[in-house]
Amino acid sequence: MAAVTSSRPYHVIIFGATGFTGQFVVEEVARTAAESPGGSPLKWAVAGRSRQRLEDVLSRAAGRLSMPELRTDIEIIVADVSIEESLAIMCQQGVVILNCVGPYRFYGEPVVKACVENGAHYLDICGEPQFLERMQLEYHTKALDRGVYVIGSCGFDSIPADLGVLYTQRQFKGTLTAVESFLKISSGPEGFSGHDATWQSAVYGFADSGSLRQLRKKFGHKPLPVVGAKVKKRGFMFFSKEIAQYAIPFMGSDPSVVKRTQRFLYEEQQQSPVQYSAYVGVGGLFSVVKLFCGGLLFWFMVKFSLGRKLLTTFPSFFSFGMFSKSGPTTKQIEDTCFSLTFFGEGYSESTDPSQGRPNAKICTQVIGAEPGYVVTVSTLVQAAVTLLDELHSLPRRGGVYTPGAAFHKTSLIDRLQNHSVKFSVKHCE
Repeated sequence: MAAVTSSRPYHVIIFGATGFTGQFVVEEVARTAAESPGGSPLKWAVAGRSRQRLEDVLSRAAGRLSMPELRTDIEIIVADVSIEESLAIMCQQGVVILNCVGPYRFYGEPVVKACVENGAHYLDICGEPQFLERMQLEYHTKALDRGVYVIGSCGFDSIPADLGVLYTQRQFKGTLTAVESFLKISSGPEGFSGHDATWQSAVYGFADSGSLRQLRKKFGHKPLPVVGAKVKKRGFMFFSKEIAQYAIPFMGSDPSVVKRTQRFLYEEQQQSPVQYSAYVGVGGLFSVVKLFCGGLLFWFMVKFSLGRKLLTTFPSFFSFGMFSKSGPTTKQIEDTCFSLTFFGEGYSESTDPSQGRPNAKICTQVIGAEPGYVVTVSTLVQAAVTLLDELHSLPRRGGVYTPGAAFHKTSLIDRLQNHSVKFSVKHCE
């Protein structure tokens, strides 16, 4: 594990530890620190705006985990995104900063900037393509020069999808050319719920989708080559035989993150790029009608400031109860799980991809517990531990990367297999 020093005494600092997700990250880091070898214990601290609220979070975690030492042994750092000096002082004390303060489009950049300027590696759980891609455009060269890694989307958005595609590529015997993924979320009698912060990110992301297209033009990227047959995009809504329910395109960060990883591997590692499309199951006909009506209303309202104000003020009403200011209950979290199934096609080892249609298929799957507050914190913390333990395996000596680009030569998939996220090859039907 990377060494801590008297001037940089913590391996990990959790920034935004009092937030809804941040509280779960605190508990996961505490468990991980307890598992770490005695000779090289993980040293960590929490950070946020309110010392009292941070003390309360540590006290609750101490009770829930039966670790009374958390009340006295964990350092508290007061830092605020609006006070640059406080962020600098925080970043000077940690090897890795876990940023849990969103929406990132509003609060993320000051933390990235402080990390780059003060030599701390940065990880977050952002699912906002505009923020993720803008940080790459504006900070990659600076981070590379400073020897700092900035790695976004290390939660459920988008480690299961990004590493799932890499896993599928590795398991495929030949040249994999295209992958479609299908997400299914299963919940118990109380249903599935997300926190208001995720809803806010979605509202402002959709409202500002035009700026993402403008941002991408600034990269000046040439289109990635299409190897083999070009895959046709599915419709906006269709019945998926693969998951036996209606499905729509996945609106999160997965397609953006996977494409950025594939570009990195093509340009830096000369790997054949994979075409990727992501879909999510929405259920039966009643769910389709509800989604259609809610979707039309959502798309109309995000275009106007008053509409956005109403959407963010009453998340439970406008999301049909899927998001709330209180977040999911413990029972909802315990009863929820996900499966992300990848259907890939390509050419067998003895076949030239330029000749004819794909002649081989593969099906893989990533499964795990509740995605937002169990899998997300697990993937974030394991990404941090991997960075600390295997820094030599990351690309170059710094820069802004996707999880797949950053960790493709590390043991992160193996670590996740031992921490509630399972990767496997399935039988193709």
